[in-house]
Amino acid sequence: MTNFEICKDVYWVGAIDWSEKDFHNFTTPRGLTYNSYLILDEKATLVDAVKHKFVKESIEKIGKIVDPSSIDYVIVNHIEPDHSSGLPDIMRISRDAVVVCTQRGKEGLEKYYDCRNWNFMVVKDGDELKLGKKTLKFLDMTMLHWPDSMATYVVEDKLLLSNDAFGQHVASSERFDEELGVEEALKWAKMYYANILMPLSNLIKKKIEDIKKLGIEIKIIAPSHGVIWKNPEKIIDAYERWANFEIENKVIIIYDTMWHSTEKIAMRLADGAASGGAEVRVFHLRKDSWTEIMTEVLDAKSIAIGSPTIHNGLFPPVAGFLAYLKGLKPQKKKALAFGSYGWNGNAVKEVQKVLEELKFNTMEPFMVKFNPTKEELEKAFKLGVELAK
Repeated sequence: MTNFEICKDVYWVGAIDWSEKDFHNFTTPRGLTYNSYLILDEKATLVDAVKHKFVKESIEKIGKIVDPSSIDYVIVNHIEPDHSSGLPDIMRISRDAVVVCTQRGKEGLEKYYDCRNWNFMVVKDGDELKLGKKTLKFLDMTMLHWPDSMATYVVEDKLLLSNDAFGQHVASSERFDEELGVEEALKWAKMYYANILMPLSNLIKKKIEDIKKLGIEIKIIAPSHGVIWKNPEKIIDAYERWANFEIENKVIIIYDTMWHSTEKIAMRLADGAASGGAEVRVFHLRKDSWTEIMTEVLDAKSIAIGSPTIHNGLFPPVAGFLAYLKGLKPQKKKALAFGSYGWNGNAVKEVQKVLEELKFNTMEPFMVKFNPTKEELEKAFKLGVELAK
């Protein structure tokens, strides 16, 4: 791909990873992008590097615009290796460049890499760096989503280089939201939010409020994954909805099964919820992506999680998913634990425990011994109706 100018003298010099299908158990069916940005001014500045396997490609892009050895500053918004692992190679070429990051960013880079010959500039919230005609303003993004995180705002261009915030895990030849399709971009952004940023929702609400108080006008948001937002209001509005856990009239049924008994209950719950007017999604934990499941859970009003009992406890796929669910901390849900058992109903009890720990509005757990009877399936249908209310 040729170099791409996103606004005057600011270029995309990142890489597209078409083949990567998994990112820390985050299913990425459309691959990934690693976005890096080059700013041309009196001081040439690179904002964020790329994953190491793509650094040669990124350096080649930079070389078509400016001599990589002449870079004056390298801004590190976030030290996670998908952004920083290409940095040592950059610094071997751009030997005189100053690495600009937070104090925690500096400490983290020194743990990851041999930085003994690097010249660091540590910045904090509100600090500015003059490049010539352009001014960079650094915004604290602590724990969005690592302790070292910050964002870089190009004042004159009203351009926010947001790193992981507002990103999407999607590989595409399109660089802007309008080219990919704004609704398509929002779909991938929602998946990213649900599976990475959901547990940070309270911090995200506060950070959006803080930025609004600063009176910063944002015309373009350029994240480090996915497409660039020429319609920043769309993704900011979406983040506010997701951070507030605004719900849709949607019921999510999540289950796994051994001899189909738990599955039969799940299907009748779904029938009942649909009859109650709700949009229904049903997911099998060994056949459906947890990434997709959590994307639907984000704004669902009700969820039901079902497990058979094995070895006096949870069926392992359900146990794994519950650990994933707990880590992501969804909020504002009505919830039902259900399942089948032979000797005891411990699995359903353990599902119920997790739902209560998440402070969901829980219903009475529903357990069936062996194969559900016609009467038990009718009760499951009625419980589905209740989930839809």
